[in-house]
Amino acid sequence: MQKSLKISNIDKTYHYFTQVVIPKDKAQKLIKIYMYVRSKYDETLNCYCQRYSNNSKPLFSDQEILTIYLFDGSEQRYTRIKGIHSFAKEYLLDWFPGLVSYQTIVYRPNRMVGAVQELLKHLVKSYKPADCDENLVIVDSMPIMTCCGRNRQGRVARDIADKGFCSTKNMYYHGLKLHCVGYRRKGHLPFPCHLVLSPASENDLTVFKRDCAPELVGKSVYADKIYQDSLFWQQEENKGNMLFSPVKAIKGACITEKQWDKAADDLYSAAVSSVREPIEAFFGWLINKTNIQRAQKCRSTAGLLIHTLGKLAVAFIFLIFNY
Repeated sequence: MQKSLKISNIDKTYHYFTQVVIPKDKAQKLIKIYMYVRSKYDETLNCYCQRYSNNSKPLFSDQEILTIYLFDGSEQRYTRIKGIHSFAKEYLLDWFPGLVSYQTIVYRPNRMVGAVQELLKHLVKSYKPADCDENLVIVDSMPIMTCCGRNRQGRVARDIADKGFCSTKNMYYHGLKLHCVGYRRKGHLPFPCHLVLSPASENDLTVFKRDCAPELVGKSVYADKIYQDSLFWQQEENKGNMLFSPVKAIKGACITEKQWDKAADDLYSAAVSSVREPIEAFFGWLINKTNIQRAQKCRSTAGLLIHTLGKLAVAFIFLIFNY
């Protein structure tokens, strides 16, 4: 059998499994990812791919680029373009005989930022697990860093990124914040229902008010102290939303009053934190699987967006095709 068989012909030659280098189970996942990407590309993603030439149908298609990126990231855990291309060149040439050069793999995804963003939206909306508690959401954010240090000045993607401070890591950094609102799942990591990117300096509550709160109705919201704003949450009660966050100490209260309330406040704060904890575990899982937090290799705005949105898509692909 010829080794120039293209992946678009796989559905006609299922017995080709026996000749591929990768194991059969991974070959099946490769096919599923490709078929999913191809269907979504034909529906909507093609409208978001920038094409600066008359070659609207290149020999190595956008669908194949996205398939390699998602498969190598989710199944082989390659987090850098160089590793993705090297793996494809060594193990996937039978599937992708027209594989382009490393330089092309570097810049082609940068022209598909809109397509990857649209793909991520579809993944979030279409694959919500059945065990999600839709009445309870957990809110938090994490840093996406292009460089770290109080005196470091970031030179990449200044139109969307800036300098901020991460209190969890006690660290100044230049980059973005990834804000997540997730449905609680008993015994599992929360499932994100809203994902928002903002400059690193933007306040978490400001982003939540602008981009997340308008989409929430009738929710119990578990969040950190930074999301407290009594006037805002009084207004949100009209929509059925209620905030649960650790107790913030009242400035100016007498010592005796603080001591009386301390036991009850500590118990309440511990209970809230136990419900919030899975969102931190989700961020830890996301970093471990995709290395999304470290964006030091990004050299442009498009590159930073592909790094962040692409790795989020990889994480969702991993969840969908492995569980």
